[in-house]
Parts: sequence; C-alpha cells; structure tokens
Amino acid sequence: MPTTLKNKLNTFDRKRRNKINARAAELIAEELTLRDLRLARQKTQEHMAQVLRIGQGSVCRLEQRSDLLISTLRSYIECMGGQLHLVAEFPDRPRVELTGFAAMENDRRKKRDQEAHD
Repeated sequence: MPTTLKNKLNTFDRKRRNKINARAAELIAEELTLRDLRLARQKTQEHMAQVLRIGQGSVCRLEQRSDLLISTLRSYIECMGGQLHLVAEFPDRPRVELTGFAAMENDRRKKRDQEAHD
C-alpha cells in the first residue's frame, strides 16, 4: 500500500506536525497571486479601481494577467500600501536589487506630456 503524505505526517508527534504545518504556511504565504495579496491586505477590487482610477473590471483582468508592465505592477502594489522591489538572482553572486525603473518611467511620462503639449 502506498504511503500518503497524511499517513507520513501522522507518524510524527504533534509538536513536529505543528512545526511542519507552520513552515508549510510560511512557504505558501511567500508566493501569492495579485488577487490573493489584495485579499490578504483586505482590499476590494472596487477600492483598488477607485485609487487606480480604472474600472473594477480592469482590476479583475489585471489580477488574471501573467505579463504586466513594471509600472502597472508598481502602481497596484503601492495602492495596497506596499513597495515593489525587483531583485535579480545569479548562482555565482549575491542577490542584486535593480534600481532606476521609477526614474525611467518618470522621464517617459515627462516626454509624453511634453509631446502632447507641443
């Protein structure tokens, strides 16, 4: 008879099972979808839409997308009170936080605004 995870966990004492379950919850909490994150922050799609100045349907579609502009993701995260940090990881060096994206976006907006007024 194959051993199931439940059967294996039942071989451990209660303290060990609780520790395993707590660690599993930590790992799950480290990876959330945008929807899960919004719910964890106790925000509604309506609230997000109002702050972002878009429709509620747009928030719903944004949460389902797998490919977002960094500026869109940053706005979404900031709307919930957070900050977006981009980190690159390589096997042969420590983690590197990527910077300068906000400045590039601001420059792009200024240029677009100038072109609209010209």
